[in-house]
Amino acid sequence: MGGAVGVLGLVWAQSTDGVIGGGGTLPWRVPEDTAHFKALTTGTTVLMGRATWESLPPRFRPLPDRRNVVLTRDRAYRAPGAEVVHDLDAALDAALAAGDVWVAGGGQVYRAALARAQRLVVTDVDVRVPGDTTAPQVGPGWVLRAQEPAAGWATSSAGPRFRIRTLERAAG
Repeated sequence: MGGAVGVLGLVWAQSTDGVIGGGGTLPWRVPEDTAHFKALTTGTTVLMGRATWESLPPRFRPLPDRRNVVLTRDRAYRAPGAEVVHDLDAALDAALAAGDVWVAGGGQVYRAALARAQRLVVTDVDVRVPGDTTAPQVGPGWVLRAQEPAAGWATSSAGPRFRIRTLERAAG
């Protein structure tokens, strides 16, 4: 589809060794990152895989003030309050025609969407934890556009140190 008007971004939090989840949960608590995610994605489309949808506490499904889109291979799957889609590219084309889209997990969906992404917002959490889901390998072609704090780390009210980086695909 030509003429997309939105920006495709991927947003995730990762440990220092790239873990983004374990057993269907985040292996840390950083309330400041949760607040940042809400501020970043409110008013946009949030696309996630079925397992990520199911990992959200029921009281937060669907994510409020956002268009929730759930990607699954299961044609019979229902996600009350969300749109269920079965084709990533078609779903992205349709959603981007209406505005910005944030991919919010999980690992397979991030890897599948990375080639089309224009922006990455990554929260680095200064912990090493076991997990079964890892962040995609970003590789070359991305430029750091912002980092909070500008140097070093912030300390979460829950304890872990963290920083939030915004990367954009390099032109050319």
